[in-house]
Amino acid sequence: MASTDLNTLLEMGFDQPRAELAMQKKGDLTAAVGWLEEVEGKSLDEIKAADARAETDPNTVPADLKPGEEAKSLVCGDCGRKLRSHAQAEFHATKTGHVDFSESTEEIAPLTEEEKKAKLEELRRKLAEKRSGTSEQDQLDKKKNEEIRRKSTKETQDIKEDLKKKEQLKDAAAKRKEKQDEIAAKERIKAKIAADKEERRLRTEKEKAEREGRAPPAAPKAAAPFPTTSGPVASKPASAYTETRLRLHLPTGNIQKAFPVDTTLFEVASAVTQDSGLEVGSFVQNFPKKVFDAVDFGASLKELGLVPSASLIVK
Repeated sequence: MASTDLNTLLEMGFDQPRAELAMQKKGDLTAAVGWLEEVEGKSLDEIKAADARAETDPNTVPADLKPGEEAKSLVCGDCGRKLRSHAQAEFHATKTGHVDFSESTEEIAPLTEEEKKAKLEELRRKLAEKRSGTSEQDQLDKKKNEEIRRKSTKETQDIKEDLKKKEQLKDAAAKRKEKQDEIAAKERIKAKIAADKEERRLRTEKEKAEREGRAPPAAPKAAAPFPTTSGPVASKPASAYTETRLRLHLPTGNIQKAFPVDTTLFEVASAVTQDSGLEVGSFVQNFPKKVFDAVDFGASLKELGLVPSASLIVK
């Protein structure tokens, strides 16, 4: 019978070491299943360690009646259920929270084969329901974890995209500054060459005048500095404007939009893309003729001289 009960436990899905220990401790299929459910969350080592402590504890109540002992039963004062042993009473107390037990001289008859089958079917049903509930919970946990992973992945991707845009703006600003520095260096070289040429001319004129005995020519007045910004002269300085109007020429038609003067050309390109779906590679200004490419996208409209208004062709 014990072997048959052990096989039944194995068929119900319990691993063999636990099933053998359950039959060894309880000797009854019903009690063994109940005990296995009770220690389901514990490892085999933890169970054996607890048994070892219980054996050395003088206050521990024996798990079952030993052979030759007088058959007795216990009655639960809370619900009236009759229990065959102290182990069953402890298990009942664990499951129900009942604590009022008393001894009874009435002997509980063993279960008939039909009652055992019915009890076994009930245990199997409860075990299947419990495992099914655990499986459903696992699925819910898995779904929740997947949602968390997707959210985390999206947030990470958004951060990467934001960092990429900032790096693009930074690179564009660096390239624009490098380009401006190069232009400024060329202008300084040109000015130096022109100044040296003028100095040589004046020196030659002075030496010639001295040889001829006449006064040297007067030095020319300093020329007015060239304007540092391009575009039509406004009625007030560009620094006084807080907004600029852009007329944007697209392949699909023209649009007019107003932007704060500190808006970058990159942000203007993003607005055009959002409105028209067109990916912007550059802007072209016809007068004065100038091309604003990715190098200039990190600069503001004010820095590019596109204030208080400008007309740009979107490429």
